Amino acid sequence: MGALPVLTAPLLLRSTLVELAILAGHLLLYPTGIAQEAPLPPARGRSAPDGATAPGAPALLPTEGRAHPPVLLLHGFIDNRSVFVLLRRSLHRHGWRHVEALNYSPLTCDLRNAAELLSRHVDEVCARTGHRRVDIVGHSLGGLIARYYVQRLGGDARVRTLITLGTPHSGTRIAPLMSAHPIVRQMRPDSDVIAELARPAAHCRTRFVAFWSEADQVMVPAETARIDHPDLRADNIRVAGVGHLALPVNGTVAAGIRNSLTSAETAQSAGTAISVA
Repeated sequence: MGALPVLTAPLLLRSTLVELAILAGHLLLYPTGIAQEAPLPPARGRSAPDGATAPGAPALLPTEGRAHPPVLLLHGFIDNRSVFVLLRRSLHRHGWRHVEALNYSPLTCDLRNAAELLSRHVDEVCARTGHRRVDIVGHSLGGLIARYYVQRLGGDARVRTLITLGTPHSGTRIAPLMSAHPIVRQMRPDSDVIAELARPAAHCRTRFVAFWSEADQVMVPAETARIDHPDLRADNIRVAGVGHLALPVNGTVAAGIRNSLTSAETAQSAGTAISVA
């Protein structure tokens, strides 16, 4: 890999000012995302997961094959689903029907517990929408939780594509500044969780896409937001000049997310066609 671009003072100042503006706006929106999101109603046309139909309900078909897979959004540390207001609006505008966000408690002290909560939520979304697999977008800690679910809890059977935004895949050295919180200690380079994620992951079925930026001052070093694992299919996408808080709201990143999800569907369709032939 080539040398990491060095941020000049003007670029660093600009990125910092943008981060502060985004932080101010997000603080205003934060109360709107505290409550857990009400699940979308079952898609019309879908019968129950066991094949039965609820009494009095019409026997309808699943939405799989007729719509994009559901997209689950997972926020970062001490944040909530309000961080994804712009991203989910972008996905809805471009044809994604099933977009949901999951809140996990800021009091959660073990990343593994949050991954188990995610596992249950994914199963529920699949049962409700009729899709066998979902896509996940995780910001910061949310991406690490989702990766743990995929690699260590069998989530690769359920997750088609995992997109991470500024996630400390190799651990971040800024975490010790807040290491009084147990889950922050799990984001340090020397944590047991980071060591578990470095273990072999042969035959992992999930495709990974990691967005990272040299302007992300929460990821130390910035390259820690890349996925470098010999067993994982991972695309690392650098976005220039985008800070940590800006990643979920940046228009270029949103376009990259949509492109990654669409290319995964194209590849899946091609694979299906080949296997049928």
